[in-house]
Amino acid sequence: MGIVFRLAELLLMLLPVIGVVMAGVGMWRRTQQQQERPDEPRLDQPRPDHAAPRGTPNVAALWRMITRTIDEHSRTDTRWLEYELDVERLLDFPLMTDTRAPLTAAFHKAKLRADLMRPARAEDLLDDRVAAAQYLAAVEEYTTAFDAAETEAIRTRRNDFSAEAQQRIARARSLLSVASDSGAAQPEREQAYTLACKELDGLVVLPAATRNGIERGIAGQLDG
Repeated sequence: MGIVFRLAELLLMLLPVIGVVMAGVGMWRRTQQQQERPDEPRLDQPRPDHAAPRGTPNVAALWRMITRTIDEHSRTDTRWLEYELDVERLLDFPLMTDTRAPLTAAFHKAKLRADLMRPARAEDLLDDRVAAAQYLAAVEEYTTAFDAAETEAIRTRRNDFSAEAQQRIARARSLLSVASDSGAAQPEREQAYTLACKELDGLVVLPAATRNGIERGIAGQLDG
């Protein structure tokens, strides 16, 4: 019996040592597993508070996408303004305002949609991923539609018009050049604008911004 008690006492003394050894073995195994899978996060390290949850876009990447999309929206608007504010260029490529043409109609429709979805501030889209995705898609559609409409307008120029219609457009282009000339006399500019509108009647519809720019120029000379 004495031998049994001594063996029991020896076992009790060895238990803490065995526990330390087993813990060491377990830690070694976990270290080996982490080395074999370096991309997986370690469980013994806390997740940083700023780390983005898995499966969601990085906020910085989303911010870059939003700001770049707004810039692209502005660049496309500027390209369109080059037509609206230059009547001679507009009449060289009249398809850009002819909404009877499918590509032109698609461009103007896409522009309206993108303009309506444009945020007042880029920050407004950070907290609304659905709205951000919709705006990005709308601007992509807008720029693509503009490119298609412009390409077709450059290709056709005035070729879709009859010879008589092309002559009327050419006369209107010359008259509008006089109407936009700040060096011409006010009555001359006013008469040239009236005649140009008659030449274009039924052929080309000038955008409101184009008409307003010419009319303000004539009226401003009159007021001065």
